[in-house]
Amino acid sequence: MPNTLSFAGEVKEEIARHPLPDTAIRSLLSSFAKTSGEIHISGGQEELDLSTERANVAKFLYLSFRQVYGVSPRFAYTKGIGFRKRVKFHCLVPEAEYILSDLQVDFLSGRLPKDLTSTAEQAAAYLAGAFLAAGSVNDPSSSNYHLEIAFSDQTYANWIAHLLNRVFSHNFTSKVTKRRSQFVVYLKRSDQISDFLALIGAQESCLKFENVRVDRDFANIGNRLSNLDGANMSKTLKASERQAKAIEYFLSKDGWAHFDNPKKKALMELRLEHRDASLDELREMLSERLASSVSKSNVNHLFRSLLSEYEQELKRNEEKNGR
Repeated sequence: MPNTLSFAGEVKEEIARHPLPDTAIRSLLSSFAKTSGEIHISGGQEELDLSTERANVAKFLYLSFRQVYGVSPRFAYTKGIGFRKRVKFHCLVPEAEYILSDLQVDFLSGRLPKDLTSTAEQAAAYLAGAFLAAGSVNDPSSSNYHLEIAFSDQTYANWIAHLLNRVFSHNFTSKVTKRRSQFVVYLKRSDQISDFLALIGAQESCLKFENVRVDRDFANIGNRLSNLDGANMSKTLKASERQAKAIEYFLSKDGWAHFDNPKKKALMELRLEHRDASLDELREMLSERLASSVSKSNVNHLFRSLLSEYEQELKRNEEKNGR
């Protein structure tokens, strides 16, 4: 059975294809290293181990370190145990001490590197790196809109949320929550998720997300209108039933002579003939029958008069029977 790429996977692979200037790449590598990097000793030398489940992301990391620092990372992979047995790709970067210093990565501090997040471009690249390392987003076809980035450090998670909300305050209201041993920065509003995808360089994914979102919103509007039509029809039928009951009561008592007003009599006849008709439809039929324009408020007034008289009759009958 072929392995279908998830929407989150599509977003990450698109980010990995997105060209960035060196200043922005350093910001991206800094957040990726801070979020998921580990230090290993190999041959007496420190190596920075950056892991990902996407081969294209691993290739992007390799090319980026080679471009910015002139080093040639090694590749390795590990295979998980259990049912899914996911493969994890490792980009092993030499000269770890120098590179981590240049990227201003401090694994013991939760603060952000000011020099790599000071501009909007750098901040966007920094957030892209964090998403590449530990982000996920629900498929737009899902009814539950959700984008998140998971961190092991609460202070760092709070700073990431602060960066997103401060630098791009007109667009985002991200929040932080704890889930088991992780601290998750998340967005729930569909428009903010769409803006975030565009921000981190996933323009195609943003467009796909928007297309699906718009289609669903139209479908939801259609469903709401359909439900509203159903509710209005139910309301019309209930009102019609009560009106017909009142008409039939007076007919059984006095016949059509009870309705001495020609307009009112014609309306009562139409109601009994068309029990599912709305007030507006009755207005049109009444205007045609009388060869004179009748307003909807006039129709409504005649029915209110009928029901008021009917309720008074019922009340008198109750009082009479109670004696």
